[in-house]
Amino acid sequence: MQIAALKHLQGQNIMITGASSGIGRQLALQLAYHQANLILIARHEEALKKLQRQCQALTAGQVVIYPLDVGIAKHVQTTCAAVLKQFPQIGILINAAGFGDFDNFLKTDYALWHRMFKVNVLGTMLMTRLIASTMVEQGQGHIINIGSMGGKIPTPKSAVYSATKAAVIAFSDALRLELKPLNVQVTTVNPGPVATNFFKTADHNGRYLQSVGAIILPVEEVAQKIIAKIGLPVREINLPKLMAAGYVLYQLCPYLGDFVTQRLGNKK
Repeated sequence: MQIAALKHLQGQNIMITGASSGIGRQLALQLAYHQANLILIARHEEALKKLQRQCQALTAGQVVIYPLDVGIAKHVQTTCAAVLKQFPQIGILINAAGFGDFDNFLKTDYALWHRMFKVNVLGTMLMTRLIASTMVEQGQGHIINIGSMGGKIPTPKSAVYSATKAAVIAFSDALRLELKPLNVQVTTVNPGPVATNFFKTADHNGRYLQSVGAIILPVEEVAQKIIAKIGLPVREINLPKLMAAGYVLYQLCPYLGDFVTQRLGNKK
């Protein structure tokens, strides 16, 4: 699909965590097309180097990489310090780092819960604090946090993952109110199932994507919808529309929502 260039992104310094795969990777490629300067962050250095080459072939802007595990607080702090030394002004921060694990809660262990909260929640929060402080100083900025419809409509075998994404959504909602008077926007993106490598880790039996084929989202489409809202005062992006409507009904009729989710949502 041809992507129209968004001129307001040209030359913007855009920082993306979780950039080596999934939504983060696709955002990097599309934003490179829009001639943004990219600061790409992920754990896997080789995957980052490959992405750097691909993005640099699409843009005349800068593409730099910082290997980082966002679940390690001291490394987040040192990496952010290095980034801000090279790019004193960050216009857009996209927190896309995260992972999931689909299993019955009673079969999971504390180490997994701890790791998932450190990456999905605490890593997002710390990265946001460090970068948002500079946005406040410069008088503008946009923070985009990748949540999940799982944080709005929890399903069986996703208790811990849904809890982390619910935390990301609540954090973003409160932060939005704090930063709005300071001209820094906060948007939460809550996608349903997206065709990415996320499920290679999360889905133990390998059948989940097939079972939800009717609502699965192409990662290219998700990235396009996010990019189209950059710089706009958009509260949330909820995808697909069917699940967004389902969330509204869930709030209105929670017992019916539990009944439907127990049967239709238990596909893992």
